[in-house]
Amino acid sequence: MTTVLIEIAEGVVRKGRSNDCFRSFLTLALALWIVQSALAFAQSGGNSAEAQGATVHVDTTTAHAINSFDPDNALGSSIDVLSRYDINKVYTPHIIQEALSAGWGPITYRNNTELRMAAWHWTENGTWSDAAHRSGYFTGSTELKQPTRYIFAYALPHRGFATSGDRPIQGPNLSYWKSNPYLTSKFTGESDALHPQWVVVDMPAEKPVNAMRIAWASPFATTYQIEYWSGTNALDFDGGPKGEWKVFPSGAVKNGRGGTVTLKLSDSAVSTRYIRILMTESSNTCDEHGSDDIRNCVGYAIQRIEAGTMDANGTFVEVTKSSGENRITYCVSSIDPWHSDEDVDDGGGYQHSGFDLFFTSGLTNNLPAMIPVTMLYGTPDDAAAQIAYIEKRGYPIGYIEMGEEPDGKHAMPEDYAALYLQWATAIHKVDPKLKLGGPIFEGVNEDIRVWPDAQGRTSWMGRFVDYLKAHGRLSDLAFVSFEHYPFEPCDITWKTLYREPQLMKHILQVWRDDGVPKDVPLMVTENHLAAALTGPMTTIFAALWLADNVGSFFEGGGAAFYHSPIQPQGVQQTCLGWASWSNFVSNERYEIKGYTSPYYAAHMINLEWVQHRAGVHVMFPSSTDIKDSEGNVLVTSYAVRRPDRNWSLMLVNRDETNPHTVRVAFENLKSKTGASFTGPITFVTFGSEQYVWINDGPNSHPDPDGPPIARTVSANSQTTFTLPKASITVLRGKVSDGKD
Repeated sequence: MTTVLIEIAEGVVRKGRSNDCFRSFLTLALALWIVQSALAFAQSGGNSAEAQGATVHVDTTTAHAINSFDPDNALGSSIDVLSRYDINKVYTPHIIQEALSAGWGPITYRNNTELRMAAWHWTENGTWSDAAHRSGYFTGSTELKQPTRYIFAYALPHRGFATSGDRPIQGPNLSYWKSNPYLTSKFTGESDALHPQWVVVDMPAEKPVNAMRIAWASPFATTYQIEYWSGTNALDFDGGPKGEWKVFPSGAVKNGRGGTVTLKLSDSAVSTRYIRILMTESSNTCDEHGSDDIRNCVGYAIQRIEAGTMDANGTFVEVTKSSGENRITYCVSSIDPWHSDEDVDDGGGYQHSGFDLFFTSGLTNNLPAMIPVTMLYGTPDDAAAQIAYIEKRGYPIGYIEMGEEPDGKHAMPEDYAALYLQWATAIHKVDPKLKLGGPIFEGVNEDIRVWPDAQGRTSWMGRFVDYLKAHGRLSDLAFVSFEHYPFEPCDITWKTLYREPQLMKHILQVWRDDGVPKDVPLMVTENHLAAALTGPMTTIFAALWLADNVGSFFEGGGAAFYHSPIQPQGVQQTCLGWASWSNFVSNERYEIKGYTSPYYAAHMINLEWVQHRAGVHVMFPSSTDIKDSEGNVLVTSYAVRRPDRNWSLMLVNRDETNPHTVRVAFENLKSKTGASFTGPITFVTFGSEQYVWINDGPNSHPDPDGPPIARTVSANSQTTFTLPKASITVLRGKVSDGKD
């Protein structure tokens, strides 16, 4: 009856009728609804007194606790690359207040420059190794001069033809490719044969090849071999390369003399897509920058590579690209970080937040921040100077991430590990207490597989951990970090939602199985639905996914979770509708017009489920048996005991069309006793009834746009709770007889 009255009243309002009769009718309907709601919640926590419901089981046995975490260390957000205009807009009191209002605690600073294969000047002040020409290897100054507002990227001239990485920053002087000098025996203390450097020629399709032309620069390889890939996906480290490298019959070269050489590799051509030049011994002759710096004289350098065929007369013909085929690309093992003052990218469209601005703005939430140092394209001296500068300023550092996504740039684990140890030594000379970690993997759902080593090992993480162990330096790995972008952006459907808890817990277990010790924390330091913008990022889908994402992360033993990003961003068109990366709907002037579903999910996680500034929360096992006809779990649950001794249960109803009624049973398996919520219980819910994304081009927005609905329920052992369709619900309060 009340439902009917409300529907009629709502129809009256929609038609615009406002006479006294209709107003009285509306008042009566609302009064009846309030009375019915109060009675229902007093008895059942929702308007479902007649429903039988399912049971949420919470195991309260102390010995069965599965994790513990302090939200002020464990639940945060991130800041990434911005334009200069964006920096000036983001770092204003209003935007910072809005950014922090989602409740996230600490922040992690993402180094997009390292991702883009470029050098990174964390300060404009510093010294060049070749001061006369303002070039070489740059070391930032630790002097406390004018506070830094912007950080600049510098193109790497010695990137040459290399295209590994995410849209490399272009520069004016791409002269040739040269490998990283810090991977040579001069710096590793190991034979160069243990860190072979390589170039993979990736042709658009399989081509016949039996010859190679290489224009060497200095230093050149004196010992190397040319190989072809027999199989598929040689460069797919996410899915795993399928095949093996085979040396051409005449592909092994010793006593190489540099210059331009044309090599016949076999009598008959081999059909392949990938060719690899594997270099193990250098001439150690100096490059064009001279002999004053040993870094100019170690490693390998190549100006040009051509794959092709050679006939019986010795005529070389380069492989041809058919119409419609992609161009040939070159993936490399490493890049020399040498650059010059004129390689700066200072147009304003690609900046990073200066550390002084970052730490003094309030964006860090007065908590220690996770910050990066460049490693793949930097120097250990510069990284150590950066840390010394930050500590001299008195800015609190929580963790330091070393490098950025080495798997995305196809760095070998032994090479990354060799750099890691050099950087760790330099940084710990500044402060031995600092917590260093990485490798900041790209978002993957399975183990990262690379070409097998001499022992046949293919796991990237496994080999990295083994390298640290073999050098007695595993203690330098204070945490392992990775990014989580689980889905393909254009393939997301509602049922994709059901996969998240298993994906997260699986990848956490993968790292443990690879050899990461149990006492080394696992951290997600960048996170969203997909690595590219997609429509579901702003629908209710994203809110439910984020709640599951966070809950399953801690359920799987994770230590710190950082959602991305914290600042507002505008809406853009995607393959699945218009969307924004961020918590907000804003325009190009950073005027916030509304909130996206991840904002409200963050509210439910940070302000309802857990309590910041309170201390350690303990997580316990919980489960439901609500499934659909295909066996998909429709309601997931995540239970924590908070420092105030209240129990907090986050329930995610992933059923897109139906509410579900549940009762909650707290069960101590040791004492074989049961318990229930008792007394006043906080019931907070957010879902598809509070939020709907309207896909309307550039004007896309939510309507309604939250907020969560909160009530107080008087609970006992018979109380049931109705979880609205497509919703996140938090139940919080005291539990009777729940002691271990």
